[in-house]
Formats: sequence, C-alpha cells, structure tokens
Amino acid sequence: MPVMGHLLSLPMRNKGIFLLISGILSFPAGCNRSGPPVQDEAEYQASIETWRLERLERLKAEKGWLNLAGLFWLEEGENRFGSDPSNDIIFPDKASDFCGTLILKEGVVTLHAAQGSGIQDAGKPVTTLELRDDHTRNTTILRQGDLAWNVIRRGEQFGIRLRDYKHPRIEKLDSIPSYPAQKDYVVEARLVPYDEPRIMKVATPVEGYMEEYTCPGELHFRLHGNKLTLLPFISGKQYFLVFADKTTGLETYGAGRFMYASRSRKGRVILDFNKAYNPPCVFTPYATCPMPPMENYLPIPIEAGEKAIHLD
Repeated sequence: MPVMGHLLSLPMRNKGIFLLISGILSFPAGCNRSGPPVQDEAEYQASIETWRLERLERLKAEKGWLNLAGLFWLEEGENRFGSDPSNDIIFPDKASDFCGTLILKEGVVTLHAAQGSGIQDAGKPVTTLELRDDHTRNTTILRQGDLAWNVIRRGEQFGIRLRDYKHPRIEKLDSIPSYPAQKDYVVEARLVPYDEPRIMKVATPVEGYMEEYTCPGELHFRLHGNKLTLLPFISGKQYFLVFADKTTGLETYGAGRFMYASRSRKGRVILDFNKAYNPPCVFTPYATCPMPPMENYLPIPIEAGEKAIHLD
C-alpha cells in the first residue's frame, strides 16, 4: 500500500506519531542544526571592529612588533656591543658608545656591562649577568634609556632582539588595510585527526632554521562551493594556521598570513578568515616568521582579513 494510503488508514492518534517519525527520517543528512556561524550581522561587524582596534594596540605595545629596532646574531665567544662602529654589534645612537660584552659559550649568554653603562634588569643596575633567552621562563629584558633587548634562540643560533620604545614606526601606523568583513568567510570546519599527531618542520627566513609544530590532523571545510583543507598547528587551547591563497603576493603579503581558531572536543572548528592577519615580518625586518607549508596553499582567493602593508 502507498505510504499516503497507509497513513489515511491509521487511527487518528497514530497519525501524529507517524508524521513525527517521517519528519525525523527526512531531516537532511549533515545539516547544521546549530545554525550558521554568524547570525547577527551588526553584532558581528562590531566584534570585527573591536578585534582590529585591539590588534593595532597589541602591535604598538611594549611587546608588540612596531618597536623592533634590530636583530643581531651572536658569534661564539665575545661580542662587543654599543653605538660606536668599532663594536661587533652596532646599536642605534641612543645607546652608549660601548655598552659591554656579550659572551656566548656553549649555549649560554652572559653579559659583562661596561662601567657606567646604566644597563638595568628589572629596574636594577647590572654588571655581570647570565641571560635567560626567550625559550625560558622570565626571559631577561635589559634596558638602557628608550632601548630594551633580550636574547632569542632559534635552533642552535642565539641573537639579540632590540627594541626602541619610542620608535617612530609606532606613531606612523594608524590602521591596517583590510577587506570589508563578510560573514560568508566564517565557516565551520571538521577536524579529521591523524592516528597520532605529527611533528611538522616549517621554513623561516633564518637560514638553516626550521620551526617545529604539532599537527593533529586535517581541517576539512567548504568555502564558496570549494572543498578545501588546511593543516592546523596546536597552540595552547587554539589552532594556529599559516596559509597562502590566490591573493598572496598581490593584495596580501607575499609570505602568507596567520589565523587562529578555537579547538573543539567534538572536532567542530570555526574558521573566521576576516581575522586572517599579517605576520610580524610585514611590520619589521627583525622578526622570524614561519612560512606556509605547501599543504596550506589554498587554490582560491581569500578576500578577507588584512591586506599587505608597506612601512618604511
């Protein structure tokens, strides 16, 4: 008997049950019952504006990227530093002619400050001090006037990252060019996990140095009708993504862009490409930025997030 005929022959009290079951069975497979990632347009636009303002504030902060004034790789042994050209490491004119000596020995950097240099650690003058690099807790930050610096470690290499807290670049940048925020660039992805997380080595501008990241699997998603995949890296409670697309090198930075996404226990991940942002290398030549892995080159233009910017 046809279904409709069978329904008509049922007692009235059973028809409601039949219709309920039919509705459940006919519910579209894979339908997102929780609704689209973005529902309130005005609220979302306001959140993006807030995100952009906070992003600019972070760039201008003491630990931001706009105040970087130098990156100097240390040689094993003694490294004299100061503003005088005779030094091994030449600081800006704001520094003393001779600040002292940095001794690199078997992966340990020790400062011997020149007498009267005024170099401070946590507000206290220092003479001789073993320096904690950026891979250790409580990284040592040395200060002399407007200048501050610390040791960075990249593989087997050690360097000095110098900041000028009154760098003119801080006031020069008042905005970052970006695409208009569009809610169709907020998509839901599904994590397809590997049997075991994989360690991936990613290239950087530092010769011979590869950064290592832990990749838990593949993010599968659809964007503008395209089936796409990205490899995420674990970063605390979030995923960190380094990607390139068809705008890369044209409207956006030539070495790709960064993005964060929240991790979910159920494998559901929201990708908001309106929050794709420029790597630190866009704002300073003294940063060491990971490059996009080949798997993260998207074959479509991502006309969302930050555009390229050129600073003197």
